[in-house]
Amino acid sequence: QLQLVESGGGLVQPGGSLRLSCAASGFTLDYYAIGWFRQAPGKEREAVSCITTSERSINYADSAKGRFTISRDNAKNTVYLQMNSLKPEDTAMYYCAAKPHCYDRRIDYWGQGTQVTVSS
Repeated sequence: QLQLVESGGGLVQPGGSLRLSCAASGFTLDYYAIGWFRQAPGKEREAVSCITTSERSINYADSAKGRFTISRDNAKNTVYLQMNSLKPEDTAMYYCAAKPHCYDRRIDYWGQGTQVTVSS
């Protein structure tokens, strides 16, 4: 079964940190750019960050710049999103997705999501 599985979400206080993981099962992430997306209740899904296969290109939404770091470990078939200085407005369901390129709108695989809640 080909799938992406996110983990690492949870409840954290403002200013805290979380590291999300996106692990592939049944296929290798080596050939895919991986994007992180999030969707808060009542809002549209938004792109948070993306990393290319060779890590030559990494991009972040303005809301994530300076606080979030995306990385990948192809040996572990996993991509990470380190989130620091979390704010209540970061509360959302976070999804990872495999796509041909970061600029490509096509998504080949979606994960099921992991909930991040930032609250005191």
